[in-house]
Amino acid sequence: MAENIIKTKSFAFALRIVKLYQFLSSEKKEFVLSKQLLRSGTSIGALVRESEHAESKQDFIHKLAIAQKEANESDYWLELLFQSDYLNESQFQSLNSDIVEINKILASIIISTKNNLKR
Repeated sequence: MAENIIKTKSFAFALRIVKLYQFLSSEKKEFVLSKQLLRSGTSIGALVRESEHAESKQDFIHKLAIAQKEANESDYWLELLFQSDYLNESQFQSLNSDIVEINKILASIIISTKNNLKR
């Protein structure tokens, strides 16, 4: 069975977000923004997992669309943490490249699934 790229990448991203939350709360004493990022960043993978057992193709698309919204929100919190100097540029660039890639994969899956439904 082929590797599920979005499942793997969204889980790895969630793990990075958990570790970032631990760092921000213990080292930087930042609790509000990091908690928002923790919620949105970990829910992407949870929604991807939920989509594996979707009741229909429409439900599958819906769950991945919500995951995409959570990815966009995570991107926002990362940018805010960077612009407010809680993240340095290399930390931000590394996490940002991950979330951009996840967003592209989600968009591709959603588009191809919609196209397959039209056939």
